[in-house]
This record gives sequence, C-alpha cells and structure tokens, in this order.
Amino acid sequence: MSVVTTSPLSPAERKDYWHSLLSDTFIPLDLTLHETDPSPGTIVSRPLGSLQFSEVEAGPQTVSRDRRLIARGGAQFLTVTLQHTGTARLTQDGRQALVTPGTFTCSDAGRPYTREQPDHFRFTAVRVPKSELGVSESDLRAITGTVFNGRHGTSGLVAGHLTRLSRWAAGYDAYTARRLAMTATDLLAVLVRERRGLLHPQSSEATHALLARIKEYALRHLADPALSPERIAAEHHISVRYLHKLFRAEGTTVGRWVRHERLERCRRDLVGREGAADPAVSAVAQRWGFANPSHFSRAFRAAYAVSPREWQAGARSV
Repeated sequence: MSVVTTSPLSPAERKDYWHSLLSDTFIPLDLTLHETDPSPGTIVSRPLGSLQFSEVEAGPQTVSRDRRLIARGGAQFLTVTLQHTGTARLTQDGRQALVTPGTFTCSDAGRPYTREQPDHFRFTAVRVPKSELGVSESDLRAITGTVFNGRHGTSGLVAGHLTRLSRWAAGYDAYTARRLAMTATDLLAVLVRERRGLLHPQSSEATHALLARIKEYALRHLADPALSPERIAAEHHISVRYLHKLFRAEGTTVGRWVRHERLERCRRDLVGREGAADPAVSAVAQRWGFANPSHFSRAFRAAYAVSPREWQAGARSV
C-alpha cells in the first residue's frame, strides 16, 4: 500500500506536488485548484491483480485530459470513480454526468475528458486495463460521461464488489487478488453490455441484475468442480429451469458459459510470468475446476484449435 500526502507542505508548495502525485498515480492530467490556499490532499493506493485502487481526498479542483496528454501515455486505462463525499461533474464524449455520493462514473483515458470537483471530496478510483474487459472501444462509449447508481441493479452490484475489494485489497494473496480482479472486470463488462443494449432487449433491469449476481457468484466459484446449474439456482432461490431461461436469452447455456469462463482463465494462466517456467497444464486445469485433464485438453482444443501445450509454446515465442 502507498500513502502520499501534501499535508507537510505549505499551501504555496502544494499545487505542483499534488499535480505530480495525481499524474504519477493515475495518468498524465492537467490540474486547476479552486482555493487560494490549497487544502491538503491525500492518496492511498493499493494494487489488486491487474487493477489499482486509489482513495483520494482533497479540496476543490478540476482535472482534465486532452489529446496532448493522451499522447504522453495512459490511454489503455478506464477509471471507475466511486464518489463517497462531495459532488462532481464529469464531461466526456459529449455527455455530462452530475455525481453525488453513492454514485459512480467511468472515464476512458483514451479520449479527452474533464472532471470538476467544486467542493471538498473523497472518492475511490479504480484503474482498469481496457484490454481486460473484452469489449470494443465503441461499446465503452456507452458508459462514459454518464452516472451510475451505486445502490441498485447491475451498477449497484459493480459498486458493491469494487467497494469490498478496495476495503480488503491489502489482505489478499496474489492468486486470490488476481481471481477477484478478473471477477471485477467481468462484472464491468456485463455493465457495458447492459448499457449498450447487448443483453436481451426484452429483459427488465431486475432480470439483468439477477443475471449479473448469478455470474458474480459463478465467477467466484469457478475453481470448484462441483459448481453446477442446480447449485447456482439454489443459491439464488430460483428454479433450474428459470436459470437456463436466463442464459438462453443471451444465446448460450449455463454449462457453456461456465466452461468458456474457465477456459479463458486457463488460457491466461498457462503462460508463466516473465523469467519463470510455464506452469504445468494439469495444475492450471485443476486450479480452474477441470478435474479431468483429458476433458480439459479436448475442451481447450475445441475452443482455441490448439492444445494447451501448443498454446504455451506459441505464446512464449511471441
């Protein structure tokens, strides 16, 4: 965990130092402070898998990002900002979001935006690599410059999950942190699909929220070979028949969706860290709920047209 603050500095020294802290923690940004004598600012940051959580508290200010700053780096990130105190106004992609405590916004660092904080504020910003979401740039535009309710529906599920992760991020081991970060990005992808209108158009918001909760549960239990439609349905107090109906509306089945999510995680984990040996195929398969190595190899080849070992060798040679 990293804690940085301008508290020890005089008001005259705080502006430049705070500007550098913001840009170093997040992405290159322009800063305008709205106080003659700037209030102290504090940033507490902690990583969680591919995500970075940063709690920011400071006085009135505006940050902005133009094409000049985009060219300096950071365009690969999406920032989800959970507002705790104070208000804000986020402008991006021709839309303007009025932010209050209990709501959140998403800003795409690959395009210009402005975030105005007219009073003292505290928020948690989650920096997310866009490549982890598996959605297109055009789909991402559906969630920028707009405000999400952090208490209800799919957006409430996303906010609750991110809030819990932020609270306990420092206590997770590396493996658990990576799995939880994957769940977070998958839930964000569900939110993008819902806002983009890519979920079943006749489904209600309550149905979307239920499906998102079901997916969150399943993603948290992918490593358990005993995960089944019967267990998922029982946990959510619905019939197995209704569970299958929810997934049919998305053009898939429960079993096919679970298998796809497991295979995607295996595909990522089959390539070891730089400088380390590749993990054993059987160990990766077991880690993500494939109890039978032969079944895993057949499923992997059917999905990606190569065997797990061929995938390892090919990914290493890139």
